Amino acid sequence: MTDGIMNMEDKELPKSGKVAKITRGALQVVGGAIPFAGGVLSAVAGAWSEGEQEKANRFFEHWIQMLQDELKEKEQTIIEIMARLDLQDEAIAERVESKEYQSLVRKTFREWSGAESEDKRKYIRNILSNAAATQVTSDDVVRLFIDWINQYSEMHFQVIGAIYNSDGITRGQIWSKIGKGSVREDSADADLYKLLFRDLSTGGIIRQHRETDRFGNFISKSTQRRPKGSGTKPLVSAFDNEEGYELTALGRQFVHYAMTDLPLKIEFTNNPEEL
Repeated sequence: MTDGIMNMEDKELPKSGKVAKITRGALQVVGGAIPFAGGVLSAVAGAWSEGEQEKANRFFEHWIQMLQDELKEKEQTIIEIMARLDLQDEAIAERVESKEYQSLVRKTFREWSGAESEDKRKYIRNILSNAAATQVTSDDVVRLFIDWINQYSEMHFQVIGAIYNSDGITRGQIWSKIGKGSVREDSADADLYKLLFRDLSTGGIIRQHRETDRFGNFISKSTQRRPKGSGTKPLVSAFDNEEGYELTALGRQFVHYAMTDLPLKIEFTNNPEEL
């Protein structure tokens, strides 16, 4: 991997003034299109020497490649969404064309920088697919789910997945379920793990498991008094095996939308060589 990076950095760029002038010209055009930044960009473009421009060309090359990769990801995601929707179904076709759904799509692709991994890209794809095919929840809630993809890390979603369909699972059991090894209680990993639970609890995604009555009302826990003389209450471990956790209604809906993959309606390939 290091060799690949070194090769890209050492790649020979055109030493003639042509590319330099094109890049300077592009900056000047952008500067004219953006009045606020125009003066700065034009000044920078005019001040660069050919040698400095060569370094800038390398930067622009990497930047353009990054934008191209982002566009490819968006293209792949849109194709995968459409391949999962039955557009012969009038309700789905109407939903896809609606202003409300288009607003969700625009929000998602405006905030694409949150999809920094393949798993997150799939969560986004699943949210948009399920939001088109079903309306189990409101679009306001779907927008919140899109925000969560940006807000939370891969490990947050691993914890959510571990709790799903395992009401009452403890922190210690979740840690083992997501494949983590033993760490010290005073380690950064333990602190991070506790932070994840605070994030998800305050975010309304998980809560400590509590029994409910037949009407869905929570039943108060009986308080357990500590005997006198027993000393101070011990600190709760980051990997506690006493208190159980469960997903909230919002958390369960998030799993339905983001972690449930609709089956393909159309088989397709995104590889031009196979077409």
